[in-house]
Amino acid sequence: MSGHSKWATIKHKKAALDAKRGKLFTNIIKEILIAARTGGGDPDANPRLRTAIVAARGVSMPNDNIQRAIKRGTGELEGGSIEEYTYEGYGPGGAAVMVMVATDNKNRTVAEIRHLFSKHGGNMGELGSVGWMFDRKGQILIEKENATEEQLMNLVLEAGADDLTDEGGNWQILSAPEAHHGVLEAVQKANIPTVSALIAMVPKNLMKLEGKNAAGMLKMTEALEDHDDVQNVFSNFDIDEDELEALAG
Repeated sequence: MSGHSKWATIKHKKAALDAKRGKLFTNIIKEILIAARTGGGDPDANPRLRTAIVAARGVSMPNDNIQRAIKRGTGELEGGSIEEYTYEGYGPGGAAVMVMVATDNKNRTVAEIRHLFSKHGGNMGELGSVGWMFDRKGQILIEKENATEEQLMNLVLEAGADDLTDEGGNWQILSAPEAHHGVLEAVQKANIPTVSALIAMVPKNLMKLEGKNAAGMLKMTEALEDHDDVQNVFSNFDIDEDELEALAG
């Protein structure tokens, strides 16, 4: 099971705290802003924006906030100078890490991300150093208690998904990025709640971590996730379920 899949479940359990701190709202607003700037402010013609709006409504974001972010993105309001960047590197034990950020100050952000890698026993590499270890995919995670494999299989494959896999406590639905929104809409129409739904970097192979390296990797992942400019962190680490729960608890 990929580091992101497991970590997404832990983050979901912390979602109320994240929202309270404002981090979750900030991430979603940035995503709406960037989606509107790159694809226009009409959700019907912009799948990325539609997905971001769904995420915003999923955390009860007021519609005024959503519309303001869209207008900032399209230039109708000032304050839309957010840019996306990807940073790559290695964590404790050599696990590959990809960090997606959205920032209005690249120089500040890259220095702070590099510091977090170093502080937690990792090191930041050049662009492309680990990206080849991942595939860009639409990824939806659903807790097993909310749907059966049989219930999901036909639903998501007919909607355009490529695969449905068993990820321990979750079902993972993978699709080509351009099919992601259609698959997500099918899941939502069936009233099946999701743990997460995003365009993810899915690792091609996994690296098993134990003990000190596992603990260090989780600390580094959490520190990166908590950074104001970080939107998502993806990794190819694999940690046994019991050890992960103990370390994350």
